[in-house]
Amino acid sequence: MDEKYYEVVVEEHHHDLRLDKFLTLTTPFSRTRIQDLLKSNAIRVEPLKPFDAKTKAKTGEHYFIVEPAAIEADPQPQDIPLDILFEDEHLLVLNKPTDFVVHPAPGHYDGTLVNALLHHCGDSLSGIGGVKRPGIIHRLDKDTSGILVVAKTDAAHHGLSQQFHDREEQLTKIYWTIVLGRPYPTSGMIDAPIGRHHKDRQKMAVNPNGKTAQTSYKVLKVFTSQKDPQSQISFIECQLHTGRTHQIRVHLQHLGVPVIGDEVYGKKPKKGLWPESVYAFPRQALHAYSLSFMHPLLHEQLSFQAPLASDMEELLTSLSNN
Repeated sequence: MDEKYYEVVVEEHHHDLRLDKFLTLTTPFSRTRIQDLLKSNAIRVEPLKPFDAKTKAKTGEHYFIVEPAAIEADPQPQDIPLDILFEDEHLLVLNKPTDFVVHPAPGHYDGTLVNALLHHCGDSLSGIGGVKRPGIIHRLDKDTSGILVVAKTDAAHHGLSQQFHDREEQLTKIYWTIVLGRPYPTSGMIDAPIGRHHKDRQKMAVNPNGKTAQTSYKVLKVFTSQKDPQSQISFIECQLHTGRTHQIRVHLQHLGVPVIGDEVYGKKPKKGLWPESVYAFPRQALHAYSLSFMHPLLHEQLSFQAPLASDMEELLTSLSNN
């Protein structure tokens, strides 16, 4: 990508806004990216004056931004098949399979979604944050299947990130999960703040000092053990109204119905009451089923659904045949 140039003028309704906020509102860049560009002296102003991210923008000022050419991302492109539900020049939506790491990390330096996207997108990727890479808007755990949206340009990344951060009303995220037990009532809202676990800092927990977290849920189907009518398993739909780490898994554990297969927040059902598939399920039974959002450039509402992952379908079938 060659250098790009932007010029923005401070209008009266933007007078006295922090400079990083003003430039975020009037350019395709995120606030973090604007701050990086300020630090690298890629922004100048006329009339000349000293400025930084906290400077108040004044009516009539002209700001000029030179965005450097994007450097190549460190991860290497790899030809890995992708289940793409939608794609245009700005973004793509895909159905992520289970056991697919999103970002390269220690122990997973290749074979990740980012490697696959670099190969698939090729030269269509613009620089996001100054690096030629796909912009992962929201994360799914390695073992969670389902819908994921990816930005291909800085403008799309900024617009989508804003929707996910602000939880705007046009954004809807729905998950399907299979849990141990049956919640009472069978539908409702879990409104419980989430923060770090007070003993294990690697885990999240319902914490009165945590951040606001809201998950609405409804039971889609209940399975009862033939060997113990008090033992039940539920197929549940959850809608996220906030986006905290491990939110659904933590909230359902808090409700007393942990996700089956969840090694961190779950528990094993009593032996001998269920088909072996329940005890052997290799991951948390959680699937990102539906995602709706406003296209950040075309301003059209988009909605997508991903069929339930095959291993969860098989688990439901075995429970039905129990």
